[in-house]
Amino acid sequence: MTDQSMPSGATYEAAGVSIDAGDKAVELMKVWVDKARRPEVIGGIGGFAGLFDASALKDFKRPLLASSADGVGTKVAVAQAMDVHHTIGFDLVGMLVDDLVVCGAEPLFLTDYIATGRVVPERIAAIVQGIAEACVQAGCALVGGETAEHPGLLGPDEYDVAGSTTGVVEAADLLGPGKVRPGDVVVAMASSGLHSNGYSLVRHVLLAPEADGGAGWALDRHVDELGRTLGEELLEPTRIYATACLDLARSTRTHAMSHITGGGLAENLARVLPEELVATLDRGTWTPAPVFDLVRRVGAVRQADLERTLNCGVGMVALVHPDDADTAVALLEGHGVSAWVVGEVAAASGAGGAADGGTVSLVGQHPGW
Repeated sequence: MTDQSMPSGATYEAAGVSIDAGDKAVELMKVWVDKARRPEVIGGIGGFAGLFDASALKDFKRPLLASSADGVGTKVAVAQAMDVHHTIGFDLVGMLVDDLVVCGAEPLFLTDYIATGRVVPERIAAIVQGIAEACVQAGCALVGGETAEHPGLLGPDEYDVAGSTTGVVEAADLLGPGKVRPGDVVVAMASSGLHSNGYSLVRHVLLAPEADGGAGWALDRHVDELGRTLGEELLEPTRIYATACLDLARSTRTHAMSHITGGGLAENLARVLPEELVATLDRGTWTPAPVFDLVRRVGAVRQADLERTLNCGVGMVALVHPDDADTAVALLEGHGVSAWVVGEVAAASGAGGAADGGTVSLVGQHPGW
C-alpha cells in the first residue's frame, strides 16, 4: 500500500478542536487586552503566565493581597440565545473586582478562563472585549487568560466564563466587621438591574414554557414596563462599583462594604456585621427597577424568596460613620452611582447582647409594591 493510499489518521481538528481558530481568536483579542493595561504589566499575551511588576508594593507599610474568583452563572445562556457576547465580560469583571473592594482593596490585575464547545474567533474576541473594557473602568489590568475548546462536553455554541483577580490594601485601611459601630448608617448603591445572580429563577419564571410553570416569553418580546425587549433587559451589564467605592473608602469614614450578590441584601450585609450588632433597612427608601417587580408578579414569587435570590435594586452597600453619610451619598452620586441612606446599625437587644446580633432586618415596603 502506497503512502497515498494509506487511510488518513485522526487529527485534533477532526476531533473537534481547531488550533487555527484558537490562534485567530488570540489575534483578534490582542487589541482589547492591550487596552486593559497598567504600567506594571510586563509583556503581552502569548506567554505561559501574565507578569505584573509588584515593586510598587514596597511603598506599603504592610500590604495585604486580596483575591477573588467567580463566574457569571446561567446568564451566559441568555447571551448565547441572543448571540450577544460583548456584555458578559462586564458581568465577569463586576463579580470579581467588586468582591475585592468591599475590604478596601484596589484591583490590580485579572485573568479569565473561557471554555467553549467550538472556538469562534469573533465570539471569543467579543467576550474578551467586554472583559477588557470593564477592566479599564475598574482600573485593573487584564494580564492573561485561557481559551479552551471542549467538544463533546459543551455544544458548538455553548461556553462558560470564569476569572480571578488580585488586589492590594494597606493593612491599616482594611475594611470589615471589626470597624463597624452602633450608629453607623447603611448607604445603598443602586444596581444596574439583575446583575449576574438569580438567573435560574428569572429564566424559569419568564422564559420557561407554560407547561413547565413559566411564562413562555420570548427574548425579543417588547415589555412596556421595561421600555425594551426582555432579552435586552436580561443582558444589562453588571454595574462596576470599584472606582467609586475606593474613593469612598479614602474620603470618608467607611467601616465596611458588602457586595450584594447571591443571597440578596440581608444575607450579604450580615456577612460584614459583628455578632453584637444588627442592621435595620427600610424598603420604603427605594423602588426596585421594574424587572424585579416583573419577576415577582409574573412568577407569583414570594417577596422573601425574591429578596434571598436577587439584589432587588441594591448592588452594593457601605457602612459609614453617621456624620459622613451626606458626604458619602454626594461622592457616590458624583461617580454616577445613585445612592441613599437605607438604614442604620444598632446594638443587638438579645440576651447577652449577641443573641440577635449579626443580623439584618428589612422593614416597610417599596413604594408601589
